[in-house]
Amino acid sequence: MSELLVDRRQNGVVLVTLNRPDLRNAMTDTMTRSWRETMNDLATDRDARCLVITGAGSAFSSGGDLSWIGERGTETVPLLRERMLAFYRTWLSITELEIPTVAAVNGPAVGAGLCVALACDLVYAADDAKLLAPFTSLGLHPGMAATYLLPRRAGAGMAREMLLTGRAVTGAEAADKGLVNQSFPNNDLMSEVEDIAGRIASNAPIATRLTKIALNQDHQDLEAALRWESLAQPVTMASADMIEGLTAHRERRVPKFTGS
Repeated sequence: MSELLVDRRQNGVVLVTLNRPDLRNAMTDTMTRSWRETMNDLATDRDARCLVITGAGSAFSSGGDLSWIGERGTETVPLLRERMLAFYRTWLSITELEIPTVAAVNGPAVGAGLCVALACDLVYAADDAKLLAPFTSLGLHPGMAATYLLPRRAGAGMAREMLLTGRAVTGAEAADKGLVNQSFPNNDLMSEVEDIAGRIASNAPIATRLTKIALNQDHQDLEAALRWESLAQPVTMASADMIEGLTAHRERRVPKFTGS
């Protein structure tokens, strides 16, 4: 059984499913290796236009598989640091993809699993999904960039509450607090997310990738944004896709973008 399912759709949407439902999709060593290979493949896949991440069964992910800690309790801090850095960087390599990424949080998203969802460009959750970061209740300092991703998504107040108390929030509350973009009834989540991903994939690939890069730059000021846009917009003006977009608009039809 593959611990990571990859489904490439004809419209350019790639659906990746964490597939260890028996472990509530804990991030095992095997799944981590598969994730690394998949992210490397997607980084050079010119047919991919949008990536959707979800979990098999009733959970999104229960987080890192910590079963090895009891077996390897004699490791020194430097060795543990190297191991954890490699783990973090592998899973957060999703942030390096140029295509938009979407998390469909179908059930509990815990600790590192929640962080991987929050590392996506867009996050949608089932109304009744549980999102929590219970690191300190396990005797752990937060990891997987939780102290960066949570404040960035929902502000310092929400991040402090979740990280210091360990309390869970539902998908509906997470949407209300700005931790996720929107929540949907569980049965509707995947159809709603696939519709959103399809809309993203139908847009011009070059323009979409450059827009994602711009949004991730966190421009220091207005002038920095203008300098970037005065370079990136002419790149799209020189593309065949822009001609197609304008022509389709004039002819009142759906454009067919090729990424050229």
